[in-house]
Amino acid sequence: MHSNHLLLEEPIRMASILEPSKPSFFRAMTKIVGTLGPRSRPVDVISGCLKAGMSVARFDFSWGDSEYHQETLENLKIAVKTTKKLCAVMLDTVGAEMQVVNKSEKAISLQQDDVVVLTPDEGQEASSQILPINFAGLAKAVKTGDTIFVGQYLFTGSETTSVWLEVDQIEGVDVVCKIKNSATLAGALFTLHASQIHIDLPTLTDKDKENISTWGVRNKIDFLSLSYTRHAKDVREAREFLSKLGDLSQTQIFAKIENVEGLNHFDEILQEADGIILSRGNLGIDLPPEKVFLFQKAALYKCNMAGKPAVVTRVVDSMTDNLRPTRAEATDVANAVLDGSDAILLGAETLRGLYPVETISIVGKICAEAEKVFNQDLYFKKTVKYVGEPMTHLESIASSAVRAAIKVKASVIICFTSSGRAARLIAKYRPTMPVISVVIPRLKTNQLRWSFSGAFEARQSLIVRGLFPMLADPRHPAESTSATNESVLKVALDHGKTSGVIKSHDRVVVCQKVGDASVVKIIELED
Repeated sequence: MHSNHLLLEEPIRMASILEPSKPSFFRAMTKIVGTLGPRSRPVDVISGCLKAGMSVARFDFSWGDSEYHQETLENLKIAVKTTKKLCAVMLDTVGAEMQVVNKSEKAISLQQDDVVVLTPDEGQEASSQILPINFAGLAKAVKTGDTIFVGQYLFTGSETTSVWLEVDQIEGVDVVCKIKNSATLAGALFTLHASQIHIDLPTLTDKDKENISTWGVRNKIDFLSLSYTRHAKDVREAREFLSKLGDLSQTQIFAKIENVEGLNHFDEILQEADGIILSRGNLGIDLPPEKVFLFQKAALYKCNMAGKPAVVTRVVDSMTDNLRPTRAEATDVANAVLDGSDAILLGAETLRGLYPVETISIVGKICAEAEKVFNQDLYFKKTVKYVGEPMTHLESIASSAVRAAIKVKASVIICFTSSGRAARLIAKYRPTMPVISVVIPRLKTNQLRWSFSGAFEARQSLIVRGLFPMLADPRHPAESTSATNESVLKVALDHGKTSGVIKSHDRVVVCQKVGDASVVKIIELED
């Protein structure tokens, strides 16, 4: 099944490029995070997104109230039931984001070489002469000659929808700026970004805390996307806050790296966080354009070696208005996959874009093609070397399972797990075949009620490249007699067969615990 995996180093036959892509049950190993909003909240559109390959739904609290997002989430639940596609939920915080307040929502035209004043007086009407902002400390943070960008959502790089300002002078709490390019700002919300300047706003604002403790707790969110993470302590504080909320103690925290400050503390942030989001919108402004790819490659390598999911944003901006990505964007998506990205995050493309379903579908197809030429052999050797010796028990089992699966050309790896950790470690070695993670629920009590854990762990694997969860019957514990394990294995194999991943005479590698021992075994299927 997987002998057709090319390596980029091998000469690729031109004829093979012209062969049509073959559809498979798992559209791509790389996951897709879709942001749900005005264009993508009806049930039929969400169903289309799930069928096209979205496995995580992102709710961006930079705009819209919790009631609006709740309605969207209820629609997602209906879509999940009808499509039978599992989907995780991510809450994206506002964080230390400066915004221009445009209450009238009228479009604002700004002309090159004119002057505009940024003022903390939010009572003022936004116009081409004055832009009210939500941060009183800007005048203290910037100096003459500093660069400030203003644009809708994040900056597309389009010179007509975002404006580049240069600080001309400070007048009390106001910042007077010279306009460097003509642009029209449209909509209610414009993000304001001061390049390479420390902004003294909390990473988790009071509004964020309120959203998490109400909407987040009510919906048992799987992931918290922590905007503007600048230090490891930001992640620690967020985790401490989540741990007090009971139901969210298992929620994973993904640190969003959006500026040079976060970049400077990347290593310690990676150590604390459960995953990383490379927010190329803001970061692409904080860094010179020629440095963005270097950050992406270095950050993805570090995430891969640490075995933590890495998510790349801002890949097909032009699909917000167009049915096809540009050639550069298509290449960019493929390169993110080849660099080692676990997931691609779509923002404006699905939130307010005209073609949310088509965007997810095209991005998935590009990912699948890139995965065919991903040099797994080189990656495997690099990861084993990085981990070094002696390996931990779990790391040794995970790497052995992947090596065995590749040697025998297995069609799938099946891993039994209760915490999800073993399955994530197997996925860390990037096998060329899907890893079905059979999550065995655990019964636990808080003295007042009994509950099963497992749903969190299953959904949280939906952001890890190559990992596909399946929730097992709680009557079959993960560590048990071989008899009950065999029955769960049969269920997992049947699931693989019905979904078309496993066929007769295929080989399957199984990773499971028997008593105190971890076992990797190879099964050859009968007719």
